[in-house]
Amino acid sequence: MKIILLGYMGSGKTAVGKRLAPFMEMGFADLDEMLAQREERSILNLFKNKGEIYFRKLENEILHELLEDPTDKVIALGGGTPCYGNNMELIKNSGAKTIYLKSNLESLVNRLFAEKESRPLIAHLDTKTELEDFIRKHLFERTYFYQQSDFSILVDGKSIEKIVEEILLILN
Repeated sequence: MKIILLGYMGSGKTAVGKRLAPFMEMGFADLDEMLAQREERSILNLFKNKGEIYFRKLENEILHELLEDPTDKVIALGGGTPCYGNNMELIKNSGAKTIYLKSNLESLVNRLFAEKESRPLIAHLDTKTELEDFIRKHLFERTYFYQQSDFSILVDGKSIEKIVEEILLILN
């Protein structure tokens, strides 16, 4: 069994996945961390030096590996993973349970503005207004993919423990 957490960057996929996995008695895999380890460089450095197309091809390759691995896992995707190539189709055809961690625009802007230097897609944005416009556009493009998830959980204002509790309730 695979449980896949998806949603926009900053929605808590990694933090929630790390806490959820022990409750499910499963391993945990973070797609972005796996990419960085395989390339022996940060995601920011990977984007800067190899470009987004290279990144997305490698992301698809690692996603294939994770989905084909027979081990039960909680998997945190990158924010854009379900939106590129045939990734969402692969995920849906794998039989994995998908959970969209949904966050509102204001929460994402506030959280991501503080972290923008470490996030390649937004590192160049200088103001909260620019970031808000960027996220609004991305959410418009990506929501179609996110909404194909089996389940959706609103995460704004909730602790990681509360989100994990809600996931456990919907999966049981």
